[in-house]
Amino acid sequence: MPRTRTFHPWMLLTLALAFAIAWQAPACAQALPNLQQADALGAELFTASSSTGMVLVVVRNNEVFFRGYGEIAPGSGVRPSANSVLRLCSLSKIFATDLLNKLVEDQTVHLNDPLQRFTSSHIEVPSHAGRSITLLDLATHTSGLPREVGTAPRGVAHFTFPGYAYRWQWLPRQRLKTTPGSAALYSNIGFDLLGDALANAAHEPYAKLLYERTTQPLGMKETGFTPNPAQCARLLQGAHDEGLCTDTQSSAASAGVYSTATDMTLWLKYLLGTGTSSLPAQSPAAQAVYIQPETLVSEQGLDHAGIPTGIGLGWMHLLADTDPSSIIEKTGGGAGFTTYIALNQPTHTGIFVAFTEGPSQNHFNVFKAANNLLTTIAGVPPLPPDPPKPPAKPVHRTPRRRTSSQPQPSSHKA
Repeated sequence: MPRTRTFHPWMLLTLALAFAIAWQAPACAQALPNLQQADALGAELFTASSSTGMVLVVVRNNEVFFRGYGEIAPGSGVRPSANSVLRLCSLSKIFATDLLNKLVEDQTVHLNDPLQRFTSSHIEVPSHAGRSITLLDLATHTSGLPREVGTAPRGVAHFTFPGYAYRWQWLPRQRLKTTPGSAALYSNIGFDLLGDALANAAHEPYAKLLYERTTQPLGMKETGFTPNPAQCARLLQGAHDEGLCTDTQSSAASAGVYSTATDMTLWLKYLLGTGTSSLPAQSPAAQAVYIQPETLVSEQGLDHAGIPTGIGLGWMHLLADTDPSSIIEKTGGGAGFTTYIALNQPTHTGIFVAFTEGPSQNHFNVFKAANNLLTTIAGVPPLPPDPPKPPAKPVHRTPRRRTSSQPQPSSHKA
């Protein structure tokens, strides 16, 4: 069995020093670090995380690095491979917003479309202060809906609750916490409903839509919601029994995607626009800032990797995009996994990392440590410490009105 790791403050100090030294060295030589340097940095990150297993993918322009650390399951002694199966958890949301952007571009939907448009007439979607929930609200966590519909029943497999019928029976009975568009509260149920709306608009199941518009064109052959027995046998296991490997279409848009490091390499190339001529690049609108946090009454659940300076379609932005160290990121976690993807677009560098739960928890922030790994490999300065959070604004503040025209990315980019 693997040795139980305990986090000590010296681990964080050692990791920070490793990143700082690695960044300073290439700065003097005026050259990017060798991409293989990611191996040692990844090993430091894995040790500090107290995880059972970890996979790391780094893409920088046309270079690719992959490494697996730890074990595929406790006591196995087998290192994770690029074909080990992973749960992406909430990274599923940026697949949903990629689809949203594609349907906006072909005018199937508009960001200002009310959610009510995509359900039957006998279901009334709640509103607040005369303001309806729009697709943009769902994609930016500003719908006024709660994080979850409630606790899943005992024994239900991960990411299989709530189902379609349950959530649409639940929705009309809700009172929104805030006026849509006025406050941010991280919402998984909001993305479940967004996925339903996209499927309704396209007149086909969400899983088929994702396959046709994204995974099949990119060649992501093992990314989806219905793993077969051979794929389930390759699913990484953490220190605790997390139940069945099963169909997760019920939470397809919020948390249900399975994938591999091989497929996530293709996804990173797509996001960074560093693939071959046969591999398209994601539209810049899918990664743009749509809401400035300072315009919101409040913000909750969006700052695991750092206090966001801009809110995008599922993405969080750290620093202005004109800053060489700017990061666009998405965090995820659940069912024994912690996942993270982060992009430094100025240098066309991105990372994907997934951890499986270890036997002990040390409250080490793997997201911020991964940010340091990214900036080091990108050859840019590390992110500054988070500024103190501003005091919450009065809840009676009148929200900024949006016009009926199609929303555009914020002119004040972040």
